[in-house]
Amino acid sequence: MTAGEGLIRGTAWLALTLYVASEVARGPGRRGVSHRLAVCWLSSLGCAALLGHILCAFEFHHHWSHAAAYADTARQTAALTGWNWGGGLYVNYAFAAVWVGEAARLWLTRTWIDGRVGWGTWLVRGFFLFMFLNGAVIFVTGPARWFGLLGCLTLAVWWWRPTGRRS
Repeated sequence: MTAGEGLIRGTAWLALTLYVASEVARGPGRRGVSHRLAVCWLSSLGCAALLGHILCAFEFHHHWSHAAAYADTARQTAALTGWNWGGGLYVNYAFAAVWVGEAARLWLTRTWIDGRVGWGTWLVRGFFLFMFLNGAVIFVTGPARWFGLLGCLTLAVWWWRPTGRRS
């Protein structure tokens, strides 16, 4: 593995790990300024890792060519599903944009502190889980797939655990 490949993979796994940590840190009964700042920083650093992953992929793998990135996405999708479609690249761009928005929302609002989770939060969580399942489990081979599965299962269990209050 080259240094570039290591950076591409490392930033992706760091993004997943920091997102999981930020979600777990939001647990019930955890309030206060220092706790809120920890959640904001974990999510923001995870977002920065995702953006770093995108930049590293374009630098080291696609050589700053959107057409090459689209073709590579289509090739990977066709190899797995038989559907030669590169549109997943745009879904990745949307994922980055949504995460940037979520990180900004955490810094600018306090609505998530009271523990209530609305439909918008569930929509974002579902999108993030879909992206992490694809990026860290479905399109990954070898032992790393187990780490991705562990991260995704941690999110699912954490989100749907009983908390003793209605959300």
